[in-house]
Amino acid sequence: MDKRLKITEIAARTQLSISTVSRVLAGKANTSEKARAKVLACARELGVIDGMAAGRLLLNTLVVFAPQRAFDERSDIFYYRVIQSVSKGLASHEVRLRYCALEENDSDAQLFLTRMNEPDTQAAILLGIDDPHIHDLAVDVAKPCILINCRDRHMRLPAVTPDHRAIGERAAEYLFEMGHREVLNVMCLRRYTMELRLSGIRDAWQSHNLKFNDLRDLLVVPSFSARETEELVNAWLIERQGKDLPTAFLVGGDFMAAGTISALQKHGLRVPQDVSVMSIDGFNLAAIQDVPLTAVHVPRDELGTEAVYMLQQRLMRPDAPVGTLLLNGMLAVRESVRRIRQGKRRTAVDREGLYDS
Repeated sequence: MDKRLKITEIAARTQLSISTVSRVLAGKANTSEKARAKVLACARELGVIDGMAAGRLLLNTLVVFAPQRAFDERSDIFYYRVIQSVSKGLASHEVRLRYCALEENDSDAQLFLTRMNEPDTQAAILLGIDDPHIHDLAVDVAKPCILINCRDRHMRLPAVTPDHRAIGERAAEYLFEMGHREVLNVMCLRRYTMELRLSGIRDAWQSHNLKFNDLRDLLVVPSFSARETEELVNAWLIERQGKDLPTAFLVGGDFMAAGTISALQKHGLRVPQDVSVMSIDGFNLAAIQDVPLTAVHVPRDELGTEAVYMLQQRLMRPDAPVGTLLLNGMLAVRESVRRIRQGKRRTAVDREGLYDS
């Protein structure tokens, strides 16, 4: 049976016009929710959905829930750009995109339910929302919902997120490849995603038989700001006066890297001649004070487009298995990390051997 006959049959079964059926199956916005539901139910029964082009997005309105700062480029450029990428992914579809601010934790559950239960809300994206109660409500509402950079611990909602652990491991591994064995890790651990990156860093140390010591090898900053990072690194350098310094700093973000480099330069240290600096980010400040910044790029623009594609698949196959798509980072080699030769500096290698002596 060809496509035209399928549309005619769906129209006959649903008692809707052929033009209405055609608009629904083309993902057009000018159809009622009642008509859309009838057409899609009948199309699934006839097996039409399975054969449709993956490029169609069969909905009219999508709501993005995210922390308030995500809607201001100056407050959170990463999340702001993710939202822009969602909008870009919808550009070829007639989909109305709406926004609602929610806290990461202790979210306003009533606000979430109000937005989700509005008749024209057909699907949702949760960006960076960690509140498990919101995840529970999203499951109960039973409308398509995709998570970005967060996770449903009960594994009921599909998600797309950077592979934070692998990203942290790759960043530390690159420094080891460049000969560094004494590395200070400057991290903000305000979310579990940053803890995952730190776990990846620890994995890299272990794979090189290096013993990670939190007191020696980790400096925790309360936020991602350059100012706070500069203050803490400066205080750390003052405390370390007269002692050997690490050969490299691995920093958990570009603005933090800017603060780190500023503190180092105020102490007369040159990057990378005296000490190397590497970032886990690399989008926002590719060059800091004329120092091109080596970094592992955390996928950002890809998150939104992949979430839209994942939503397409959920609409086509609502009963398909639920999973999480982990996106790899990308190493960007610039000039803030120099190679050093082994034996030039003392090493932090665990002196306990693999075998008894």
